[in-house]
Amino acid sequence: MMAEVNNPFKMAQEQLDEAAKILGLDESMHEFLRWPQKEFTVRIPVKMDDGNTKMFTGFRVEHNVARGPAKGGLRWHWEETIDTVRALATWMTWKCSVVGIPLGGGKGGVICNPKELSEGEKERLARGYIRALADVFGVTKDVPAPDVYTTPQIMAWMMDEYETITRERHPGVITGKPLALGGSQGRGDATARGGVITVREAGKASGIELKGQSMAVQGFGNAGQFAASLGEELLGLKLIAASDSKGGVYCEEGINAKDLIDHKLKTGGVADFPGTTPISNEKLLELDCTVLFPSALEYTITKDNANNIKAKIVCELANGPTTPEADEILFKNGSFVIPDFLANAGGVTVSYFEQVQNSYNFYWTIEEVHERLEQKMSSAFQAVYEMHKKQSVHMRSAAYLVSVQRVAEATKLRGWV
Repeated sequence: MMAEVNNPFKMAQEQLDEAAKILGLDESMHEFLRWPQKEFTVRIPVKMDDGNTKMFTGFRVEHNVARGPAKGGLRWHWEETIDTVRALATWMTWKCSVVGIPLGGGKGGVICNPKELSEGEKERLARGYIRALADVFGVTKDVPAPDVYTTPQIMAWMMDEYETITRERHPGVITGKPLALGGSQGRGDATARGGVITVREAGKASGIELKGQSMAVQGFGNAGQFAASLGEELLGLKLIAASDSKGGVYCEEGINAKDLIDHKLKTGGVADFPGTTPISNEKLLELDCTVLFPSALEYTITKDNANNIKAKIVCELANGPTTPEADEILFKNGSFVIPDFLANAGGVTVSYFEQVQNSYNFYWTIEEVHERLEQKMSSAFQAVYEMHKKQSVHMRSAAYLVSVQRVAEATKLRGWV
């Protein structure tokens, strides 16, 4: 059994190590894939509203670009670290590979608290980040996207700064943009929609009739809210609990997802929603429900609580919510875990669609986006599920086997290893 780890990059490496052993990767290839190909750390001076200049630290990591240009979100978080960015870039490599899109893994971050920044300060920080890394980015090199605490508006400022520097139009250099600037239809709910598609497929594979069954959402942000509403709309699931950073709510009879989203928009949190009782994040995870959506941050399910998880299907919309040791426990206990880089790959898939549409300046309808996302996610699930059955390993290992094999092949064909 693998050791519990508290460093996300070490966790990502351990997960790769297990796959490398099963695949029989040669030592050189294994070592090459364990580390990012490029890393950048920059200092960004930002003129604050009070007239002082504050220095912010930013990161960009490109893990592997054998299958195509780096692709990955940009997080603004007060606890951002280079190891978190390394881990997320690594997972992006596997994520792009597992859904079969021709991109590599990248990720970025800035250490800041966006809740304490004015709109003007956010704009100056966004533009400063692009100025610091303009040579790194490009439609054929590295394409950022929104992530934790970054928005379509922030992406718009970044795209504009890049175009100002290059004196050319490059809408595809950034994805997750507003529709008016070349964004794609269907990007807003893509992460959750992709996850819900995999839950449907997991239900079929496990023989679970999902209609009328219960779901709980831990982390009621963008992805969590859409998971609740789409789970209700597309699968007939009943929301019984939801939580965010300010609290949680529970009602065994069910909570209307749309009403809870409206309540959060008005009050800033899910707490005190009428007809519910408070519940902690910890208790929510251990509810007896059919589907659990961990949709917050890393290290949610660990060796300490894995034995208490009762959900039949765990769909990881967050990145890295389950530690390697917890994975083994869940597998033995019969929980069907849809691993993060498969479950939440809908976001990068529609980001890729956005790049494609930008490149030939022709845009698809929402129905076309949904149809193409459906095809990508369901075929990715089937490839992973077949590997899971063939090798008798848990779904995360199976997803690694599928994706690592593809990246290793591209790396070898290029002659890098």
